[in-house]
Amino acid sequence: MAAKRCIVIYCWGGISHYESWDPKPDSLSEIRGEFSTIETNVPGIRFSEHLPKMSRHADKMAIVRSLYHKQGGHQQGMYHSITGHAPPPGLKALNRTNSPSLAALVGRFQDPNSGTPNAIRLPYNMYDNGTLMAGEYGGWLGSEYDPILMKTPSGKAFRGVSRYTSRELDLQLNLNRDRIINRQQLQAQLERKVGDSTEYDRLDRFRQMAADMLLGSDVREAYNLENEDPRIRAMYEDHIGGQSMLLARRLTEAGVPVVQVCAGAGDLAGGSGENWDTHRDNFKKLKNQLLPVFDRSVSALFTDLEMRGLLEETLVVFLTDFGRTPKINNNAGRDHYPAVYSMALAGGGIKGGQIYGSSDANGTKPKDNPCTPGDFHATALTAMGINPSAELKDQFDRPFQICNGSPLPLF
Repeated sequence: MAAKRCIVIYCWGGISHYESWDPKPDSLSEIRGEFSTIETNVPGIRFSEHLPKMSRHADKMAIVRSLYHKQGGHQQGMYHSITGHAPPPGLKALNRTNSPSLAALVGRFQDPNSGTPNAIRLPYNMYDNGTLMAGEYGGWLGSEYDPILMKTPSGKAFRGVSRYTSRELDLQLNLNRDRIINRQQLQAQLERKVGDSTEYDRLDRFRQMAADMLLGSDVREAYNLENEDPRIRAMYEDHIGGQSMLLARRLTEAGVPVVQVCAGAGDLAGGSGENWDTHRDNFKKLKNQLLPVFDRSVSALFTDLEMRGLLEETLVVFLTDFGRTPKINNNAGRDHYPAVYSMALAGGGIKGGQIYGSSDANGTKPKDNPCTPGDFHATALTAMGINPSAELKDQFDRPFQICNGSPLPLF
């Protein structure tokens, strides 16, 4: 049975496989790093010592330890990981020749209720050095399939200050219902379609959807985290990472087919904030900031979905740019490393408690069952009941195969 909804958890910057799901305790210290490992609830599977809560959910996860690609930059690595396709030259964020993101593609095949977005992103855009990154959008599917960017209504930065931009949709605007309706009526009187109405219709669709949500819908109710059981809310903890995970659960439960969460300890701050790009102080940053938030947020999500009986029909997909280098640099950090890295899937018919593929003894390359981003995407699409070999046509009626990989045997 296909999954009914999907939550994509993106670790922007490149989470270290050594310090998460593929530790190398038997390697030399300059490779294995400062952390030890712990047992999980699945015999034979070990995680980093700083994922103690997640280790109790290993029986729900299929961990792929043999992912690889050839893109060493954030922009290119993120694009390959989030779209499943190698990046073309000259990437730009809103180029309509780009491949669609996984969230956009999954949303394309769903049929949500009126006024409900096909896909939502939380809680901010992904940037690299202040530049908006390509890959998060609908690409050649068209702007109507761009996942809507939504601000998480609460949650502090973890030991820091959260800074949003003005681009996020905030459903907590204190606007009177009659005032919104009057604005819509005035707009309808003033605006007229001129010539080809295609772009107007697309823009008007987003306006109408935003108005529907503001006027009252299941999505707006889900957005109000004050309505959540205080015990559940506390389980996710009061930081932007945890509250974004909680909002993702509430939105998908309310009928949004797919929600993508940019999972960090705080705000990306244009790519220079609290993210997984640990060139400096890798171990300090992971131990004190990133891994605690990630561990608590993800374990809370798994627990919450399981308690509600939603895990089997909710696919949880983890993505990241790439892994980190075997060699620890002079700044106690690890650099970009696309030659091998680890990611995971859970729920949605995926058989948990398993490892697919492996890296070599020092975590430098795939050893068994190498896996491309396309293969990983094909697996996620299959779990959602979508044929990865299907073709769709772009806005110019040109056919595109949605995925170039083969599903992994994780079901």
